[in-house]
This record gives sequence, C-alpha cells and structure tokens, in this order.
Amino acid sequence: MLAVVKGRVQGNTVLIDEDIRVYDGTEVIVTLLNSPQKEARKASIDWDSFVIPSERGQNVDEYMKEMRENDRL
Repeated sequence: MLAVVKGRVQGNTVLIDEDIRVYDGTEVIVTLLNSPQKEARKASIDWDSFVIPSERGQNVDEYMKEMRENDRL
C-alpha cells in the first residue's frame, strides 16, 4: 500500500497535517522536497603535490610543437 501525506520538518521531528494512527507500526519512507543546498564546499585539492617536476613539463609547448611539426604527409 502506498499513502502520501503532507508535512513539515521541525527540529528532528516530521509533523504531518493528517491523523495517521491507523498506520501505526507501518514501515515508512520519508522523501524531502525542496531540500536546502549545502553551503559547505569540499576543500580544494592541491594537484601540484602529485606532480614530479621535469624539464619536459616546463617546456610542454615546445615539446608538442616538435611532436606535431611533421605529422602530415
């Protein structure tokens, strides 16, 4: 059986607008509509800490130009 009731959250309690005593002991699923967006953002990742500096990495533009100069017949 599926029943839908309207209500609101107050603290850690869900208040509904109907009498649901007839459903006492019934398993329920609560779906939140219009949930507030989280304001906290994840900490940014320092990608440079995963990189091993190399000469090729510092001259990547020249390296790519060299690789593509003669790639066509």
